[in-house]
Amino acid sequence: MAFWTNRRSLLAGAGGLGVTTSLGACANGRIIGFDKVRKTLDISNQGEPLSLDPHKASGSWENNVIGNMFIGLTTEDEKSEPIPGMAERWETSADGRTWTFYLRRALWSDGEACDAHDFEFGFKRILNPETLSDYASILYPIKNAQAVNNGEMDPDLLGVTALDDLTLEIQLEHPAPYLPQLLKHYTAYAVPKHVVERHGAAWVKPENIAVNGPFKVEKWWSNYIIHLVRNPSFFDANNVVLEHLYYYPTTDVNAAARKVMSGEAGWSTRFPSNQVETLRAALPGYVRVAPYLTCNYFSFNTTKAPFNDPRVRQALTMAYDREFVASQIYKTGERAAFSLVPPGIANYPGTARYPWMNVPIAERKREAERLLRAAGFGPNNPLRFEFSHRNTSDNPRVAVVAQNDWTSIAPWVSVELRGVEVQVHYANLRAKNFDAGDGGWIADYNDAKNYLYLFETRTGAQNYAGYSNPAYDQSVHLSDFESDAARRGELMNQAEQLALNDAPMCMSVFINSTNLVHPDITGYEDNLEDIHRARWFGIREA
Repeated sequence: MAFWTNRRSLLAGAGGLGVTTSLGACANGRIIGFDKVRKTLDISNQGEPLSLDPHKASGSWENNVIGNMFIGLTTEDEKSEPIPGMAERWETSADGRTWTFYLRRALWSDGEACDAHDFEFGFKRILNPETLSDYASILYPIKNAQAVNNGEMDPDLLGVTALDDLTLEIQLEHPAPYLPQLLKHYTAYAVPKHVVERHGAAWVKPENIAVNGPFKVEKWWSNYIIHLVRNPSFFDANNVVLEHLYYYPTTDVNAAARKVMSGEAGWSTRFPSNQVETLRAALPGYVRVAPYLTCNYFSFNTTKAPFNDPRVRQALTMAYDREFVASQIYKTGERAAFSLVPPGIANYPGTARYPWMNVPIAERKREAERLLRAAGFGPNNPLRFEFSHRNTSDNPRVAVVAQNDWTSIAPWVSVELRGVEVQVHYANLRAKNFDAGDGGWIADYNDAKNYLYLFETRTGAQNYAGYSNPAYDQSVHLSDFESDAARRGELMNQAEQLALNDAPMCMSVFINSTNLVHPDITGYEDNLEDIHRARWFGIREA
């Protein structure tokens, strides 16, 4: 354990990284994962961020860090519900297409004013195609956003305008009642215009960056540690209790649990679900399992053979035993997924399902073989493909089940597994550099559109499967302009059924959030989005 015991000493001595050896340590030098005296918290995070630029991020492990550094027009409370952030209040026009936000007076961490012009700059920057943001399409409800992002319109024509220093107007293509939820997402964060223009792509380096949130980055040692410190310029800094956050990329959930058990981490954002009872016994009060608006699914690359044939996709989707995965691989109450949109989504009928949902798995596998033979595969033309999966959490074990299910369809089906680092894996999915690949989607806001948008043709990189169905696109498009909530839900439900029938994805399970949290951390609340900002954390005294 010497490596971990002395890690902050190493930081202090490695090229002048500037972390004092006393932070979070006892007299003997042992790291305390949650140090009440020095107000430090060590966090086992799921992965290493590719960037701390909110316009370049796309993963929950990046959101865990960036969301403590920046504040949007709206932000999250302890339960991840939208509350005023940089905007103190807002108004909506009668037709629901013009929103006016009134901002508070606030500062960037370098002392410069953070105002409406920074938000206008930020929206135009992320949607500018030169920024190469994979996540920009989530902002397409904004007027002209898609045209700007496609390079068909000048960014200055985007429907976001700073009317003055403290007033921002956002015009929409269609009513979006979920906008306050969307605007707390990192794609909608402002960036410091004066810093970005001065430093370009290097603006996000620790020595250059300015933030408007409760914590600012002190040091980032790639693939080892990100150290955040309390930002005294934050508008609510007086109510922020913790002084230091240390994030460690911990893709191995078993290692993450061991760090909590040894006292070297006060919070792990995942743990091995099959060890839940062992952890409950070993760590009383630490285990947190909660419903989660997320789904795990496998994408089939429909842009190339063999997955451009719906029969192949349908066969593999049918033969996968998600019931076994939910009950035997996961041990924290996960549910088999026969739909794209998880239970619990607001204003949504949620009746779309795979049509063969209630057919026994043995019969489904016989039908899968028939479909593959109809698609031209058999002993003389075997089906071979590679299944890429994240090498984190329970994903490798799930991949083995999928491989076994698919190869059991017939002896001429061959599947090669390829475990990949999570950041690289998602980059491959976005670039369509895969055959079949696993993934997960966490709700950015509580609305079915946040799931259905994944399979719209216009979504681009986030549509991992490259799925394109004009009828699907039309149903989703019509739902955007439907003011009646019930009718809107029906249109989205129709679109979901089309996608399930076409099977560009193989739904796996609706997972629960699984965290290990020191019981003396207050302000941590289980919530459907599994977002927990350290701004709200406090210390329970003995």
